[in-house]
Amino acid sequence: MPYHFSLSLSLSLLLFTCFPSNSLSNQFCKTEIGIGEVGCGIISSSSTTKLLIKGGTVVNAHHQEFADVYVEDGIIVAVEPNLRNVIYTCYPLVALGYLVGDDVKVIDATGKYVMPGGIDPHTHLAMEALNTETVDDFFSGQAAALAGGTTMHIDFVIPVNGSLTAGLEVYEEKAKKSCMDYGFHMVITKFDDIVSRDMEIMVKERGINSFKFFLAYKGVLMVNDELLLEGLKRCKSLGALAMVHAENGDAVFEGQKRMIQLGITGPEGHALSRPPLLEGEATARAIRLAAFVNTPLYVVHVMSIDAMEEIARARKSDYFPKCVALFSSPLPSLTFIKAPRNLSFGTVNRVVKCTSTTRFYSRHIGQRVIGEPVVSGLVLDDSRLWDSDFTTASKYVMSPPIRASGHGKALQGALSNGVLQLVGTDHCVFNSTQKAFGIDDFRKIPNGVNGIEERMHLVWDTMVESGQISVTDYVRVTSTECAKIFNIYPRKGAIIAGSDADIIILNPHSSFEINARSHHSRTDTNVYEGRRGKGKVEVTIAGGRVVWENNELKVVPGSGKYIKMAPFNYLFSGIDRADASYLSSLNAPVNRFKSTT
Repeated sequence: MPYHFSLSLSLSLLLFTCFPSNSLSNQFCKTEIGIGEVGCGIISSSSTTKLLIKGGTVVNAHHQEFADVYVEDGIIVAVEPNLRNVIYTCYPLVALGYLVGDDVKVIDATGKYVMPGGIDPHTHLAMEALNTETVDDFFSGQAAALAGGTTMHIDFVIPVNGSLTAGLEVYEEKAKKSCMDYGFHMVITKFDDIVSRDMEIMVKERGINSFKFFLAYKGVLMVNDELLLEGLKRCKSLGALAMVHAENGDAVFEGQKRMIQLGITGPEGHALSRPPLLEGEATARAIRLAAFVNTPLYVVHVMSIDAMEEIARARKSDYFPKCVALFSSPLPSLTFIKAPRNLSFGTVNRVVKCTSTTRFYSRHIGQRVIGEPVVSGLVLDDSRLWDSDFTTASKYVMSPPIRASGHGKALQGALSNGVLQLVGTDHCVFNSTQKAFGIDDFRKIPNGVNGIEERMHLVWDTMVESGQISVTDYVRVTSTECAKIFNIYPRKGAIIAGSDADIIILNPHSSFEINARSHHSRTDTNVYEGRRGKGKVEVTIAGGRVVWENNELKVVPGSGKYIKMAPFNYLFSGIDRADASYLSSLNAPVNRFKSTT
């Protein structure tokens, strides 16, 4: 998809406006109506849309400006002030007037922010667990996301008996009902020559550029250190990002047995069996193994101070150098320093100095570690796990657990100062009937909470309204940084000419209230029940189509697209040179004379 246009702006707008297109009519399809059946139409690939967003403040991760946004056929064509006068110059008799063509929908964004749609890096839709499946599939979960201002998500493919290919085929079938764009991560549960080969196929042919390793869920998904090391090496060779669920699975298993022996069988036992120190230990171990291999690492759902501090320690400037390749384009000027001998593989990787003075990206960093908090960990505490009502307590069960009061505030601070980089949800929802599978044993409670619809609102209210981050940083942590990490920027995560028209209009003066009665997820509970705040997404545009407006959702199953993601993101910049520096620093092997006697 080209991101630059050879025609001049005025000529482009002239051509786009003077050739009318068919109007688009969408409807929200009832879940009981099948795809393609009467009453649940599919958008024709020939349908086109023209949108003009007027009078808003356009916000990108690097700057904000007063500008209008013109969209044609799902692509942002122009971002300029006062576009309305230019667009209609193809009507010579009213060139100086304000006549709007019938085929252009005009949206007034005066006093509001026009931003890239959110990208959720961490979801589990239609996921099977504990002999059941999440209640949100690729239609209902995505519909909820769109109502909340998220226009793309990246889900996790679970292998079938270790087979990546079989797992992907299952998820491709599940995703046929998608109503917004999506991508895939791939989970690795075993490692052999077949898996190694299939990892290459996933990266080079199937558009998957990240692989997740579970250090928890012993006997189900958990991998040991030997397998993790093999996976890290393979990820590095393919330019794929290694991701970890960081909890010490062996210790968690022991903690679960201990709780049962103590007669603690309720939801509180879940949190008590997997304390923060086990998350911190696994995070530290994964970070050090990634440093040993010299490959980037992404730590999913950072839930505790313990894990956050391990990430901060790896990234901090007094342990490692002052600047890094936290850039996508243009790259900073990097000069590698010859390292003294006996430095570890990971340390040499950080012996760099950076001459860039880019405002945000000059934040100090050492090892290339990405930390992802999730919205539940930012805004909730574990007190409700001790609720006397099982239904209430069980809905908060997730892994790693929601932590005690204080952890969330610390994670907010880490997000605001750049220790943590982007916000996900780990949206993985089960209804109260499914949660009740574990009424006598917390180990049988399906793990997961909601968040795909609530994330954008809660991050705004918690982080922007409180003054902890700026409006531009809000765009960064909810959209742009994810797009850069997974190599889909600037197609996604930006409002610039040539980008996909995934756009939200957020009114900072409007209020929101969250409850299970009005949310769009299929689950019958909501862990943010009753929460109110400021900053409401009033319009969501996905692929150039208005899908959320006036509190009305208009989506069609089958209209979402799979987005392929290329390998070798910005985190891999300079790794080859670092490897070479490491090898040159070894002063080995030593040539020794062998005695002939």
